[in-house]
Amino acid sequence: MINYFKHDTAIVDDGAIVGSGSKIWHFSHIMQAIIGENCTIGQNVFIANNVTLGDNIKIQNNVSVYEGVELEADVFIGPSVVFTNVINPRSFIERKTEYQKTIIKKGATIGANATIICGNTIGEYAFVGAGTVVTKPVKNFELVVGNPARHKGWVCKCGIKLNFENNIAICPISNEKYIYEHHKVILFNG
Repeated sequence: MINYFKHDTAIVDDGAIVGSGSKIWHFSHIMQAIIGENCTIGQNVFIANNVTLGDNIKIQNNVSVYEGVELEADVFIGPSVVFTNVINPRSFIERKTEYQKTIIKKGATIGANATIICGNTIGEYAFVGAGTVVTKPVKNFELVVGNPARHKGWVCKCGIKLNFENNIAICPISNEKYIYEHHKVILFNG
């Protein structure tokens, strides 16, 4: 029994696992991948074999998620984001055994038309601006923009830029406290 929505033009291969409440829209193709619950897969999205998507992920139109890419829960992938999985591709050399792991951690946002070079981790609740080219790891709660990606500040879980005073910032929406120490931001749970 199918407990998710699949548009008539979408293809879900045998062996794919799609969680309940998920939606797969026009012209998308899911190979033998694992899709979590309550995910939204936009139009013209390709999900390769051996890819795992956590729960509550939103992938906008025209994105290919290749083998070697893992998206944890609550990740947002903007339209036309590009993932790579081989650092030095050549059409005449098979490098399927050289895929590099790329991990997008819980709650991260990747803006429209960003490119994520393989082998990097995007930290929890990080925010990658539209058009950014990520060539190195991005820290938890870090805001990066540009080509190559450059540090532009820190964001809260809500995605709002944090303003620190004496190494402490308060989210204006949730009132959660964030602490800046040792070149990273920590959500204070105490």
